[in-house]
Amino acid sequence: MKKKYLIILAIIGINFTSCRKSQENKTSPQYKQLTEAVYASGNIYPRNEYKLTANADGFLIKQTAFEGDLINKNQLIFQLESISQDARLEAASNILRQSEANFGDNSPILDELESQLKNARTKLSNDSINYARNKELFDRNATTRIEYERAELAFQTSKNDVSARRKAWLRTKNQLYVDLQNSKSNFKVNAREGDNFRIRSFEAGKIYEIYKKQGELVRKGEAVALVGDANDVYAQLAIDELDFAKVKIGQEVLIKIDVYKDKVFKAKVTKLYPKLNKADQTFRVDAEFIDEKPNTFYGMTIEANIVVSQNPRVLTIPKNYLVGSDSVWIEENGDKKKIKITKGVENLDMVEVKSGLTEKSVLFIGN
Repeated sequence: MKKKYLIILAIIGINFTSCRKSQENKTSPQYKQLTEAVYASGNIYPRNEYKLTANADGFLIKQTAFEGDLINKNQLIFQLESISQDARLEAASNILRQSEANFGDNSPILDELESQLKNARTKLSNDSINYARNKELFDRNATTRIEYERAELAFQTSKNDVSARRKAWLRTKNQLYVDLQNSKSNFKVNAREGDNFRIRSFEAGKIYEIYKKQGELVRKGEAVALVGDANDVYAQLAIDELDFAKVKIGQEVLIKIDVYKDKVFKAKVTKLYPKLNKADQTFRVDAEFIDEKPNTFYGMTIEANIVVSQNPRVLTIPKNYLVGSDSVWIEENGDKKKIKITKGVENLDMVEVKSGLTEKSVLFIGN
């Protein structure tokens, strides 16, 4: 980028016009208020800019918003074809419903086991009564040992059967609970996988560009759309590396946008980026608009002046009176003389003279 210094006198109420020349192209230095600025070029971008990307491979089969549309946070914007994943999700959903039925209040599996346990307890109760009666009879020698032992064996068998059936009921219930939790986890995983085929917005904003059309194949990690803040923009500027040291955070920036013709927007420097862009030998600087902001059109080209110093009263001459980089022709006692001067701030139109001339000096162009 060619180094430029612009003077912003129109903004502070002072005309840009060079010192008035005589018909012989003569002039004299004048004290003026001089503002030094660094030239920058760049573009306008929305804040909170991000790209919507795909988390899975698939064909784009549905689109709910288009370029220029305002969108809400977490709004579904695109949907990719997901036949295989939909089938897996449906299978997981069916398994989950079956698991919930198996472990629910009306579980057919648990009802059957509970019924078997109830019958075993009834038999145990009968066998217990029969055992007690036979024991009493045996103690009074009213029955044989064989009948007594048969009743005792039936009672112990029923007792063991009740214990076994209760353990089977608890074991089955615990297993059905584990199956239900696994089914829930499997369903959540498949549902989450299904979300990879649905592309949603991260934040509310405006869609500035869409990179894919319906029916096109989208690869995992591929950008599908560009989204940014619909109400706020900032200026992204490129500063020549020779001027970068002069730029500080908080400095005033005067911005000209081609779309707005002669209108000048005011901003301030908010961020300096320390990395040099080797392609064009520039540094990036961001500026935030003050008061009025331009419309949120993405990438509008701008030119800007960053005010780096303001000199309320300095001796200046028109730049076209310079000979080389530090000399001028003056008239002294009727003779023409070439002398050297010490320059200060300079720009495309004016040069500050620190020494070598006074207000009474008479300058002219050429020999």
